Amino acid sequence: MPKLLRLMLAAACTVALTPALAQKYVTWNDDGTVTLRTPEEYEGEFTIAQEMLGALFGPGEQPFAGEEVTILSLDSGPKGGISGPIYAFRPMWEELTGATLTIALTPISELYTKTFLDLRNGTGEYDAMIVGAFFYGDLINGNYILSVDDWMESGDFPQWNYNPMPASLRNIYTWDGVGYGVLNDADGQILYYRRDLLNDPEHQQAFEEQFGYRMPVPPNTLQQLKDIAQYFDGKPLGADGESISGAVLHLKVREQGLYHFITLATSFAMTPGPEMTRTNNVYWFDPVDMTPLINSPGHVAALEYLKELAQYGPAAQVSWSLGEAWDYFLRGNAVFNFSYGDVAPLAQDETRSSIKGKIGSAILPASDTYWDMAQQEFVTTEEVRKVGNVTGGSWHGVVSALGDAPDAAYSFLALMAMKPMSKWLATYGWNGVDPGYDYQFLEPVGEAKLEDYLQAGWDEQDVTEYLQAYHENFNAPTMLPYLRITGTQEYYDVLDSNLSAAMSGAKSAKEALDDTAKAWEQITDRLGREEQLQAYQAAIGWEG
Repeated sequence: MPKLLRLMLAAACTVALTPALAQKYVTWNDDGTVTLRTPEEYEGEFTIAQEMLGALFGPGEQPFAGEEVTILSLDSGPKGGISGPIYAFRPMWEELTGATLTIALTPISELYTKTFLDLRNGTGEYDAMIVGAFFYGDLINGNYILSVDDWMESGDFPQWNYNPMPASLRNIYTWDGVGYGVLNDADGQILYYRRDLLNDPEHQQAFEEQFGYRMPVPPNTLQQLKDIAQYFDGKPLGADGESISGAVLHLKVREQGLYHFITLATSFAMTPGPEMTRTNNVYWFDPVDMTPLINSPGHVAALEYLKELAQYGPAAQVSWSLGEAWDYFLRGNAVFNFSYGDVAPLAQDETRSSIKGKIGSAILPASDTYWDMAQQEFVTTEEVRKVGNVTGGSWHGVVSALGDAPDAAYSFLALMAMKPMSKWLATYGWNGVDPGYDYQFLEPVGEAKLEDYLQAGWDEQDVTEYLQAYHENFNAPTMLPYLRITGTQEYYDVLDSNLSAAMSGAKSAKEALDDTAKAWEQITDRLGREEQLQAYQAAIGWEG
């Protein structure tokens, strides 16, 4: 073939293979797909059908050119939980839309205050906010956020929907059947444990000799968990041969420490039953008159248990936030930790963790003794009932009713919510976005394939147990009711302070929870008991 012809053919092939329009983070391909890239340090790349971005987007189209969007988020930094993904997706979104995104960060302890200072003052500084689902009572009551249903159904924006969510999560992203939250995080607490240590034959034998029963793996009851923590505590099994702790908790006040108690107390304080009644499957308040239940004998027993369990952890944990407790566990210095979905993914990062291939996961064990509210007595049972939870924020974006650029703001949140992006986020531990949706769970209960996770560096048994535990948790027959009424943050702050006092020894468990109940009564009366009762009944699905 003549050289000139070869060059002409090569040039023609090059033109045919050249994308229609290439930018740094967005490439519109000739085959009808578009490739979206994060900055290199995030290592994300997604090739999807162009129509998945919605009718507003296409080669040469920048539907929000010149607009400015500001989003408020808790501050974990550019590579930290929840705030990190915003940085990762900002460059591609700015190229797609022609708009600019300003990221406003604030410590998690100040996020509620900063959000509502803007909203209640009518400032409208933020076009969108990353919120905890427990903000909803105040957000809906003030008409501060916009429904996303019309945007989602229009076909103009990046495509996602609520269908992959289990009912437990969909409930906290919506209000009275109306969608407000854009799919992102899925919080809930499960048990993490050192699978290698609990299955060790020598420890199995020694434990049985000490406690008179075979060590269950994983523990089925909280009482068994405490026995196992006691057995291992102080043994030279930690990092570099140091003493290992039986358990590690994150107990810092105003840093999500109260959620340990909230989750753990369910099986002590909730009377089991086939349906919700005034005495069955209720947790926070009496659904008839809003009398606080937080100081019930079951709740008090749970706090006493938590104090006992904390004795098998490091003394410093009373002032530790999430990351500090996680790192202690990830370095191999504790046998148990119960926390959010970040822990097992972080364990796969061998620059941070020494327990990859050794971390077991399970739905949280239940107490074998609970307070029967109808009989007003404690009941011990061999058939324990494990209670699922969506404890935490399930941090996700909402669109402010006061912002100047609601369409553009929604388009950014929707971009992060698309299935390929959401699946990618849930695969890695650094970003704080935890799994909970059908396409993130393994076949046959979900759509994900084991290979998807193995290619991302997961240990096979670690990921299999982890995803199974979360599937069981979010789909449990009995769920902890989620508190999201007006004033939820205020109720939480009171509980948080009193829990801290109890854990530090300044108050007994009963004193701490009695003081909490008294303060909750005052909050309810100030906000309006009848209004609070109606909101509470709606939030928990009470039908009377």
